[in-house]
Amino acid sequence: MAKCSVCGKGVVFGHNVSHSNRKTNRTWKPNIRKVKAVVNGSHQTVAVCARCLRSGKVERA
Repeated sequence: MAKCSVCGKGVVFGHNVSHSNRKTNRTWKPNIRKVKAVVNGSHQTVAVCARCLRSGKVERA
């Protein structure tokens, strides 16, 4: 599942727009990484976006 377990960031929907202005559906997926982190004092593998990793919101195990 493409969802960050820390901030809740998920898939966003929109359109591809061609030169002739035809629109087709597309998605933007967050940069999710599975990392071993400390959650409530125990080590767990969690899905976290790259921004939360970079900003230090996750304590790596």
